[in-house]
Amino acid sequence: MPKNKGKGGKNRKRGKNEADDDKRELVFKEDGQEYAQVTRMLGNGRCEAICVDGTPRICHIRGKMHKKVWIAAGDIVLVGLRDYQDDKADVILKYMNDEARLLKAYLELPSLNKGVDVDGPEDGEEGSDYIQFEDEDIDKI
Repeated sequence: MPKNKGKGGKNRKRGKNEADDDKRELVFKEDGQEYAQVTRMLGNGRCEAICVDGTPRICHIRGKMHKKVWIAAGDIVLVGLRDYQDDKADVILKYMNDEARLLKAYLELPSLNKGVDVDGPEDGEEGSDYIQFEDEDIDKI
């Protein structure tokens, strides 16, 4: 039997549960950066997001955030725009819910909820992708 010469197993790789709940400084956009809302996850460290300027872009999640900061549809992120590809960007930072509310309060961020319909259509609003099933069909079976 060989000796174990490693530094640990799966639990060491997971690390400690160091939540980012502590207050961090609010980061505003700079030149070459834009605020965006994630519309859907594409896999392989990529997502589709609609930027504040109205342009949908394919965003690449940088390696520092990959498997450490979980991004889902509807999240507000800061993306770095590429000079050579206008339809692609890189996710630099994910804003927490309270940080996104602060950005809206500072009028840095308009309401972006047009692109993502997580809960379904609102009252009086037509949803093209939202399907509502009738409960009566289930009872007949």
